[in-house]
Amino acid sequence: MSTLERTKFRLRAHPMALDAALATGVLVTMMASSFIDPHGDDGATWGAHTPNVLSLTLMVLSAAALVLRRRAPRTILATTGALSALELVASDPRAPVVMSAVVALYTVASATDRPTTWRVGLLTMTVLTACAMLVGPLPWYAQENLAIFAWTGMAAAAGDAVRSRRAFVHAIRERADRAERTREEEARRRVAEERLRIARDLHDVVAHHIALVNVQAGVAAHVMDKRPDQAKEALAHVREASRSALNELRATVGLLRQSGDPEAPTEPAPGLARLDELADTFRNAGLPVEVARADHGTTLPAAVDLAAYRVIQEALTNVQKHAGAEAKAEISVVRVGPNVEVTVLDNGPGQDDGPGQDDGPQEGGGHGLLGMRERVTALGGTCTTGPRYGGGFRVHAILPVKNRAAPALGDSA
Repeated sequence: MSTLERTKFRLRAHPMALDAALATGVLVTMMASSFIDPHGDDGATWGAHTPNVLSLTLMVLSAAALVLRRRAPRTILATTGALSALELVASDPRAPVVMSAVVALYTVASATDRPTTWRVGLLTMTVLTACAMLVGPLPWYAQENLAIFAWTGMAAAAGDAVRSRRAFVHAIRERADRAERTREEEARRRVAEERLRIARDLHDVVAHHIALVNVQAGVAAHVMDKRPDQAKEALAHVREASRSALNELRATVGLLRQSGDPEAPTEPAPGLARLDELADTFRNAGLPVEVARADHGTTLPAAVDLAAYRVIQEALTNVQKHAGAEAKAEISVVRVGPNVEVTVLDNGPGQDDGPGQDDGPQEGGGHGLLGMRERVTALGGTCTTGPRYGGGFRVHAILPVKNRAAPALGDSA
């Protein structure tokens, strides 16, 4: 920081000291000017005039008033204006007491709005100029009288210009701060949305495959001694499910890598094209699954296609975990107007997994159903979940064929 910048900082930190220094400078200037005769034979002549006691008193009082110009600018302007008018009327030769009124008028103009500056400035200019022209000892057309009008007008204009510049700079800084806050908020919002999306994907992958691994591992343990061939088949399904889980986890975590990290997997996200493969994994785990499609080869946006796949995956995982050993699942994918409707039904009565376990997919329940609804709603669709009349559970999602944003709609049973 330079010496000039340090000096400015210190003066701004002590405004009263700055005003005292300004008042001292104005007083010295008024005193020096009061000894000068601007109309001498050889031009301005030093020592031609000697101020009287009244002029000295008025100069000291008006300069002292400027020390408080920031605290009460209008009061100080009225005070210095009154002292200047008294000097214009009563003193001959005149002392430049009006200089203090010029400084006070500048202070008012820089600290208030433009309409107030106009009113106060015109009033000050009119009163002081009228006193000088009509009552003072000099002719009304004297240069000193016109100078009073000019100096007060320039003080008002300069103060208004300074105020406008301060307001402009303040507006630019506020706009920059607001833009910075907006960028930070937008970045935080995008990070939160991406974090939520990745969390949903991780939940879908882990819940689905771990449920299959759990079922197949149980089957293998049950038939290991009596039917080793079936146990080997169940273990093969465990291996396949774990490999699929690792591949999908690798693809999801790859989204978090930086540009300098090793190349991320390029395998496309799953969609309805892999619906039969998804159903086979559950059939191999012992859950009968029927698939009916009437979407007429509709091509879905990638986000909608992934959402439909994840809804079916989560619904079948819940059936596998909660519906019971005798449950069956039915999947239907139907194109209805501008939407694709995905429905997953089961006829299971539910099961008690013991203390501390989930009691089943209740309406408004766990993270799986919540993530399912959030995923569908984010695409402008609706998702309803709830028990079926006569037993079982129903998941119904309506997804727009054209991906569009829509306000979130509430779920109903």
